Amino acid sequence: MNFTKLLPLILITTFTACAHKPVTPVKDQQQKLTEESPSWWYQQGQDKVAQLAKGNSFPKQAKNVILFIGDGMNITTITAARILEGQQRGENGEENQLSFEKFPSTALSKTYNTNLQTPDSAGTMSAMMTGVKTKGGVISVDGGVDLGDCASGIGHERMTLLEWAEKNNMVTGVVSTARLTHATPAATYSHAVSRGWEADSDIPQAERDKGCKDIARQLIEFPYGDGLEVAMGGGRRNFLPSNENDPEYKDKKGSRLDNRNLMKEWKAKYQDAEVVWNKKQFKQVKAKKTKHLLGLFEPSHMQYEHDRANDKAGEPSLHSMTKKALKVLKNSEKPFFLMVEAGRIDHAHHAGNAYRALTDAIELSHAVNTALKNVNLDETLIIVTADHSHTFNMAGYPQRGNPILGVVKVPDEAGNFVGHISKDAQGKPYTTLSYANGPGYVNGDQRPDLTHVDTTNPDYRQAATIPKISETHSGEDVVIYATGAGSQTVHGTLEQNVIYHIMKYALTNK
Repeated sequence: MNFTKLLPLILITTFTACAHKPVTPVKDQQQKLTEESPSWWYQQGQDKVAQLAKGNSFPKQAKNVILFIGDGMNITTITAARILEGQQRGENGEENQLSFEKFPSTALSKTYNTNLQTPDSAGTMSAMMTGVKTKGGVISVDGGVDLGDCASGIGHERMTLLEWAEKNNMVTGVVSTARLTHATPAATYSHAVSRGWEADSDIPQAERDKGCKDIARQLIEFPYGDGLEVAMGGGRRNFLPSNENDPEYKDKKGSRLDNRNLMKEWKAKYQDAEVVWNKKQFKQVKAKKTKHLLGLFEPSHMQYEHDRANDKAGEPSLHSMTKKALKVLKNSEKPFFLMVEAGRIDHAHHAGNAYRALTDAIELSHAVNTALKNVNLDETLIIVTADHSHTFNMAGYPQRGNPILGVVKVPDEAGNFVGHISKDAQGKPYTTLSYANGPGYVNGDQRPDLTHVDTTNPDYRQAATIPKISETHSGEDVVIYATGAGSQTVHGTLEQNVIYHIMKYALTNK
């Protein structure tokens, strides 16, 4: 099977170099160096080791678990987002830390699927949710299935941590900026031999006749406990019949062939349930009176954080959804499991657009910070990780504080800050950030001269070495960050499926 067909073809249609206000880091770089004296650096290091030596004093058993996924958030994304966030505040940026970078426990996650050296999101999230590595392209079934063959999946379903939580009297939630039926959120509550089977219209008739259920239907017909308490994201079309107009975009219709309106079914199925599709309705939800909340804010994926303000109906931010989800889950005295995905980091990378990937990563950091303010870490394990990497790179010897989205400027021969524009072998400027492949492909001598191009513009598409309509994932390890109860087990280089066992061990200590 061609796995590139499984990836969303999500390209930003316009990449212009129109004028806008660029990020301005600290002007006096030399003054900053003076403040950071050798004795300051030495003392900083000594103080950090003293802090690390104290170890992680959190309890070993957790009542609650929150799993944050930055889809496609590789180490370069974290580094560049850290710098961009700092520079947006007028700082150099390198010294900044995203909220989760302050967590005391870290490890590396090996992301390969059982059949892929460079993985896809379905197989990676299935590993984290079931404790078993599997093939790329399948949802929470083991590797003994054949992709797209309904019959092959029978008996190969693996219980997810969210299903286990509902079965064990916990309350649960899923939040994503992608479609709720997309690979990462889908792997928490459904089982499918194809990640593409989001609505019944996505399943070939022959496979539908064998009894396979689409992913949206599985969310509504969830068989464990009393069902998910919170489900928020995009993907409204997969819950609406094909003969019904979308409530926001009257020229669009639902995707379902079975004529079921699953949004109405959610409302009817649960007591004290709410279904919302715009920001106004979202704000009006009274969390203390709501036991089951379904939010579907776009027919497909939600807006990128940068573009969210332009949405006419309005949609909430990732950190707002995180806060609302926690309020609903905490209505009960029961333990909870919550998964929160910044799904569009991945989509921006596929489109070769670093700005939107980085701003969505910064918003993930805000969502993590929101969670930190609303839980007790002595009873809550928080894990932040990525499902896979991307071919996103940072290179070129730019001087400290150089705009992370800008062209490379270097110090003089004495190492002092002057901001000389660095040139390639053709005498042309180049950017700090680039991709190994993707739609930003530049061809040798035809590479554009960036002298008068604003590469910090949100629509700028970074250069890529190999032409691809959609940039691909990468196969290197990603980081696991952890804090709170039960976070002591997060260290070393781990197979990705171990993340499931870390979470379950924290909840049970066995």
